[in-house]
Amino acid sequence: MSAFLAIIHRDLLLVMRRKSEVLTALFFFVVVTSLFPLGIGADAALLRKIAPGVLWVAALLSTLLGLQRMFAADYLDSALEQLVLSPQPLVVLVAGKIVAHWLVCGLPLVLIAPIIGIQFDLDASSLYVLMGTLLLGTPVLSLLGSIGAALTLGVRGGSVLMSLLILPLYIPVLIFGAGAVYANSVGLDITGHFSLLSALLILALAFVPWVSAAALKIAIE
Repeated sequence: MSAFLAIIHRDLLLVMRRKSEVLTALFFFVVVTSLFPLGIGADAALLRKIAPGVLWVAALLSTLLGLQRMFAADYLDSALEQLVLSPQPLVVLVAGKIVAHWLVCGLPLVLIAPIIGIQFDLDASSLYVLMGTLLLGTPVLSLLGSIGAALTLGVRGGSVLMSLLILPLYIPVLIFGAGAVYANSVGLDITGHFSLLSALLILALAFVPWVSAAALKIAIE
């Protein structure tokens, strides 16, 4: 546990020295979502209808912006080799880096999403559902993204290849996350959507750190 917390603390300190990287993803999310109300106009019914998809797609793309840097900096300065060779389990260290990525790229989206949702004329209950789906879904995005970041580590054009590998895996999270917000807006039951998002999160927590750790060992070798 001490190694897990130490790697989170280390990554957060490094991010604080490069605040522009954090603000880039957040600024991207705000700008992309704000363009739709400006382009579509003041049709409240249409804005409410497209809001779930727009907000979730923007959150997905914002998360992708920070994935390439999850392991790249440590790989370039050989710190990743030290992590692999350390006596601490690599799975624990990888899990810490994934948590740090979510705290930097995922949690801010969860907090700012209700403010953006007001532009789409979402009611209070839909905003709560939006926050809930993002709170369950964004950790899955960071977990699945760590696989792509590890597999494409050191590869030329790795960011494009990583997007091609990871985006298909993001589709279920996108469907259930956006579907829950839309179902709530039209008065349908949302329990199933939250159950499926929770199941995806549990499965990702159980398997992804091991897969990412194995991919990192292959990249180092």
